[in-house]
Amino acid sequence: MTQTPDSQTPSPVTETSHPPTSVNSSWIEEMTARWNWTTEQLKGLFPADQIAKTFVQWFSVNETQIAEILETVRAELPTTEALLIGKPQAGKSSIVRGLTGVSAEIVGQGFRPHTQHTQRYAYPSNDLPLLIFKDTVGLGDINQNTDLIIQELIGDLQQESPGARVLILTVKINDFATDTLRTIAQSLRQKYPNIPCLLAVTCLHELYPPQIDNHPIYPPDFEDINRAFEALKIAFKGLYDQAVLIDFTLEEDGYTPVFYGLEALRDTLADLLPEAEARTIHQLLNGEVDDQLGNIYRDVGRRYILAFSIMAATVAAVPLPFATMPVLTALQVSLVVLLGNLYGKTLNPSQAGGLVSAIAGGFLAQMIGRELIKFIPGFGSVIAASWAAAYTWALGEGACVYFGDLMGGKKPDPQKIQTVMKEAFKTAKERFKGINESK
Repeated sequence: MTQTPDSQTPSPVTETSHPPTSVNSSWIEEMTARWNWTTEQLKGLFPADQIAKTFVQWFSVNETQIAEILETVRAELPTTEALLIGKPQAGKSSIVRGLTGVSAEIVGQGFRPHTQHTQRYAYPSNDLPLLIFKDTVGLGDINQNTDLIIQELIGDLQQESPGARVLILTVKINDFATDTLRTIAQSLRQKYPNIPCLLAVTCLHELYPPQIDNHPIYPPDFEDINRAFEALKIAFKGLYDQAVLIDFTLEEDGYTPVFYGLEALRDTLADLLPEAEARTIHQLLNGEVDDQLGNIYRDVGRRYILAFSIMAATVAAVPLPFATMPVLTALQVSLVVLLGNLYGKTLNPSQAGGLVSAIAGGFLAQMIGRELIKFIPGFGSVIAASWAAAYTWALGEGACVYFGDLMGGKKPDPQKIQTVMKEAFKTAKERFKGINESK
């Protein structure tokens, strides 16, 4: 084979047999240059002019273009910003879980410092925020300056927001030490009377009669709860627009349903929010929004998947059994790293390699069969190329399902991923059939 123009530049096979330590724009530019040179060298083995052109065209899809696509989509999505105001353990994170369906662990990891006294959590991601929750911290702490907290909240609300806003005052049913919360609510109500405010009264089970060990039919009709609810409504009179009773617990607490009063919360928010935002929350709770957002991310991810599938076909066409497997593995690991970045998950090559092994174990035999078929004179390399492209495509589809579940706060389902990959592989084999045949 012809030597590289620069004798100090290692061959692509040697270089890519060890995955890069990070994925960024400079690495993408370097990888593009190396693979452009590779396709030129591979032309001496088989006619691949069209493949090389297609590969260069599609691999040019970069993070800047993805950002532009996401920006366009973001501008079309209604976004609701919910400011959660309440003491620690009052149920603010539980409201986030109820409205998004994400796990408690992911909610805890998702909140990030926003100001000294607030934290921010965007669902499903910062790139495409559908719901933005801002949680106050430090309320009820005698060492905290209430005036400073109010100033921070007012300053935050002064920032322009393209979407709707709602204040959610979160109070435990048996907590009547609410002076600080009332002071904050009064200041915000006076400054922003047009921002709707919901009084959410939580932890109802703490006032259930001793003989009651589960939630009753909603709404609960117990004397202690009714009396406490009325007292809280009187305490916050004039500071809220509507009030709702909810009790969002964890699965291990043993209460059914886990999100008791979720429909009441949904309907109350629908009354307080503009039509578009209210409709989106309904779709979110029905799972429709998750499917729509998943399709958006997958459509963007498929641009990467197609580029890497064409690269895999180009490499696999080399008629040397097993010699190309390290390069193909590096390509597929790099693809998973890039898809992870797209979904907001940062992986190093070692982690991505482990993920490839975990979600694609059922395709190992097919990979080996693809290499062995190269021994068939004349036809082996052509078939191997289409199989490599199809396998890479299926792997990318499976990775999108995996990362999509994580982004939505769900535990990835291995059986679901394998089903998606099998169907994608079957379809892609037809799509990439004869990809390296002479035109």
